[in-house]
Amino acid sequence: MVNASPKPLTVLVVGGGIGGMAAALALARLGVSVDLLEQSAAIGEIGAGLQLGPNAFAALDALGVGDAVRRGAVFTDRLVMMDAIDCSEVASLPVGEAFRARFGNPYAVSHRADLHNAIHEGVKAHPLIRFHTSAQVEHLDIGDGGNSGQGVVRATTRDGRTFAADAIVGCDGVKSVVRAKLVGDAPRVSGHVVYRAVVPTADMPEDLRWNAPVVWAGPNCHLVHYPLRHGEQYNLVVTFHSRYDEEWGVTEGSQDEVLSYFEGVHARPRQLLSRPTSWRRWSTADRDPIAQWSHGPATLLGDAAHPMMQYLAQGACMALEDAVTLGAAIEACDFDLPAAFQLYARARVARCARVVLMVREMGRLYHAKGVERLVRNSLWVHHTPERFYDAVEWLYAWDPAKCLADASSTVDTV
Repeated sequence: MVNASPKPLTVLVVGGGIGGMAAALALARLGVSVDLLEQSAAIGEIGAGLQLGPNAFAALDALGVGDAVRRGAVFTDRLVMMDAIDCSEVASLPVGEAFRARFGNPYAVSHRADLHNAIHEGVKAHPLIRFHTSAQVEHLDIGDGGNSGQGVVRATTRDGRTFAADAIVGCDGVKSVVRAKLVGDAPRVSGHVVYRAVVPTADMPEDLRWNAPVVWAGPNCHLVHYPLRHGEQYNLVVTFHSRYDEEWGVTEGSQDEVLSYFEGVHARPRQLLSRPTSWRRWSTADRDPIAQWSHGPATLLGDAAHPMMQYLAQGACMALEDAVTLGAAIEACDFDLPAAFQLYARARVARCARVVLMVREMGRLYHAKGVERLVRNSLWVHHTPERFYDAVEWLYAWDPAKCLADASSTVDTV
């Protein structure tokens, strides 16, 4: 049972995606009144899949929506890496009963919209959350904090609406307007392009209908597939190093472009590239980790704080952890929001930086070529599942009850 705010507090949450809604729910469960500002005209998520580690389920349970997410998820048997050149198995790691016993939760995959909708149902049911669509923030006025109750933070939207609150949480992604105000740095465009699509199971080759997230690792490219919605669909994701100078953004994709980057890949995984009838194209970006993302009555969460590429499937997971930790910090600081934002950032900076940097290294492993490919293919030979579990314990064993523990070991640079 969480403690309730001893006095009326209001917070603006900018961004109505997974991280923003999770943050709103964490705050409202403490008795904080939330205005959730989403720039899109409708509430929803793209048609693509995502992976949920045990740490994500621990966070979802802490937010009260874990059971709803489980109902729409597919619980996988293993994690698989295949060599896309010769079709050899690089690694197959079980995530069944022993994995769940070790980490207290499953490994699962979900349609992104199903995860979004499960959290949204919790948001809609909470009387302290007001969800505003078509609310693209264009101007911010951020005071020095102090829980004055006088609206020290003001956000003005493109259509002229003004929202005032005691504090603001920026959950507005890679191109965060809140981060631009607080930090002012530029995203690091990776040059890696991601194509995503969902196809009916009937369109998947029968011998590739595995109950597992499968990575086909190739030179400067890879392909991922896994089931969604109780096996009715499969999620397909391809990634490659672009030949061109890229700008961050999302556009419609071209099958011809995808095929041109996978010419040297074995026919078995390559056949999947012709299955989607349409693709969405992401030119990806991340940012170098920073030591502080909280300033007075303002803080950042999810991709606004620590955008990362997709190679560890942890973007949504980290945003969910952030939301739970933010709520815990507010309780620990007796609802002093500026102090809580500092504590929250100290608890998250090192962990999230580790994930961002590890993701980059995993991208290098996935896309290895030449001798590096041979080294990669030898890394997991003769490894037991327990050795794998030991290697990922730092990531998957995250515990909401201990989520503020790292704050004491982080230097406050403010």
